[in-house]
Amino acid sequence: MKSKDAAAPDPTAIGEISSPPFARLPDPASLFAARAARLSQLADASGLAPYLNFLSGLATAQHLIQADLPPPEGPDTQTLMRAREFEMPPLHRNGIGDGEAIHAVFDRLFAAADAINKPAAAAEALRRVTAADREARLAMAETVLSGALPADAIAEHIFVWAALQVHFARLASVLDAAKLRPVADGICPACGGMPASSMVVGWPGSHGARFCCCSLCSTLWHYVRIKCVLCGSTKGIAYIEIEDHGGTVKAETCDECHGWTKIFYQNKAPATEPIADDVASLSLDLLMREGSYRRGGFAPLLAGF
Repeated sequence: MKSKDAAAPDPTAIGEISSPPFARLPDPASLFAARAARLSQLADASGLAPYLNFLSGLATAQHLIQADLPPPEGPDTQTLMRAREFEMPPLHRNGIGDGEAIHAVFDRLFAAADAINKPAAAAEALRRVTAADREARLAMAETVLSGALPADAIAEHIFVWAALQVHFARLASVLDAAKLRPVADGICPACGGMPASSMVVGWPGSHGARFCCCSLCSTLWHYVRIKCVLCGSTKGIAYIEIEDHGGTVKAETCDECHGWTKIFYQNKAPATEPIADDVASLSLDLLMREGSYRRGGFAPLLAGF
């Protein structure tokens, strides 16, 4: 594999942008079904087909378990006011509590995942997390929410992360997108999660704008281009891609923090789904390991590679 240095400016098509919204909230009723379909589509032409098909099954499970869950309860008025006053995300990642809602999602997802065709190691990991008590599951959730996965229990924590995605996507969906405000570079304005990647989109009214995708709740938030997603620097930004991949995904590198994140060009590949396409573009991660930049954000589905 070869890299292509794209350090030259990557300008936004200013003339095509009207007024992109700051945030787009997830729609849990369609989010995971669309992700499952994209993973299945990508698997058809990928050497990662077994893994992508497994993840498609997991995303399908995330979709199906929502069928008769009670409506999510968003933050109360006082919490929302405090979040705006102190420029904090209205959803508290570190305060999921021990309520019935999160445990219902855990139970349902683990049961649904049991029917997915998966490797023996993943089946054993699912058995362990299913057998874990509430305290142990919450401890795993806290680990995931800290942005880390223990090397000796990655699979168990991915199942927990999948449940947390459902939980937080549902919570984020009832927020008022118009009232969300920037929190900090590399931080989701809805839940405080880290970005999985960013996308340059082709949506009407937002053509050429860049949005970050939260790895936890899947909220998308507008973020200017030629600016490091991780530290906010506009200096030393460059782009690396694999030749002959059509320019639909690149590594955006930063010489200030020495980090990199993926940037997808949904305006060139309309079917792009940031979580699904992140896994399918593993070859870019492998290329970047040869260099001195560290990947930022949070990409648990690639933790085992």
